[in-house]
Amino acid sequence: MAPATVFVITGPSGVGKGTLITRVRELFPQLALSTSATTRAPRPGEKDGREYHFLDEAEFDRRVRAGEFVEHAEYSGNRYGTLLSEIEDHGRRGEPVILEVELQGARQIRGRMPASVQVFILPPDPGALRDRLTARGTDDEASIGRRLETAVTELQAADEFEHRVVNDDLELATEQLAAVIRAELSQ
Repeated sequence: MAPATVFVITGPSGVGKGTLITRVRELFPQLALSTSATTRAPRPGEKDGREYHFLDEAEFDRRVRAGEFVEHAEYSGNRYGTLLSEIEDHGRRGEPVILEVELQGARQIRGRMPASVQVFILPPDPGALRDRLTARGTDDEASIGRRLETAVTELQAADEFEHRVVNDDLELATEQLAAVIRAELSQ
């Protein structure tokens, strides 16, 4: 059983997906956040089950083979995925759910859940991504370079999405994303 509404938020690394999600969840407290699984190592302060379900490669593979993911993808040398159980748990509670996923994952979800509401977050310009990735201080220069290379391809996919939000002005971007959510929840 899936929730009535599944929001899929995607866009290149460093575009501010997480910040926008945090802000709209303050406006819509009923909106549950799905916790993704990843093979990347936890960053300082991250806790398993809170920011991510941290899995090793073997466990991730086992779950893929068992069909436990609604989407999964490799991104910048690590694997990420959304466990079907995450969506089902929220659905049982009647909660709309928001997922923060990479482009590959958004496409997979679109195929499996065509009624999902998909939103692509864009930077004001590609140079803003480098600035944001560098400022957050969580990645080394090589990792930032890989993320920026991936971003070039991802930005070309923006037209695949019915909803697009440019995250130039945080207040305006939050208002635009909130408008999409409000419209879908009122149906």
